[in-house]
Amino acid sequence: MADAIITRRWRYRVLFFVACGVIMFFRLLPIDIGPGGLPGPDWMLLLGCAFVVRRPDYLPVWLAAIVYLLADVMFLRPLGLWAAITVLGLEFLRARQAVSRELPFMVEWAMLAGVIVAMTLANALILAVFVVSQPPLGLSLIHMIATILAYPLVVLFSSKVLGLRKMAPGEVDQLGHRL
Repeated sequence: MADAIITRRWRYRVLFFVACGVIMFFRLLPIDIGPGGLPGPDWMLLLGCAFVVRRPDYLPVWLAAIVYLLADVMFLRPLGLWAAITVLGLEFLRARQAVSRELPFMVEWAMLAGVIVAMTLANALILAVFVVSQPPLGLSLIHMIATILAYPLVVLFSSKVLGLRKMAPGEVDQLGHRL
């Protein structure tokens, strides 16, 4: 029984790592969408949020830190800044997992939207304080809004394709403790 739980946990961890690798691969492809292209959502952030809100034991903090730090390196962002902000945002969501388990989806989505807004503002503020060049505010806002609006698609993908669902209030964790 315990082996099946550990195997399932590691299967989802590998699945998260591979999915983020695929997302990074496609973002790095030299596909030109033409001038004036709008920024899309941050699929890696949304996937991490879906994992943490649905099953926080499947995405440990060390895996999230490694994946998002690797993304900072691959996308040539300030090393560790977005990774640290993302890990803080995910840990905020993880701390509220017991409460969000019983919330309707719209409230969960609103909570996630608040976290993404706070993360985007923290990133912009830190970059401004250290006088680091950053994208225009309008593009950052469009990216943030696209990310918030894409969350239901990621939840649908994670539940239907990956089989990731919220833990029911009466379920037990991997050690047999009631949650």
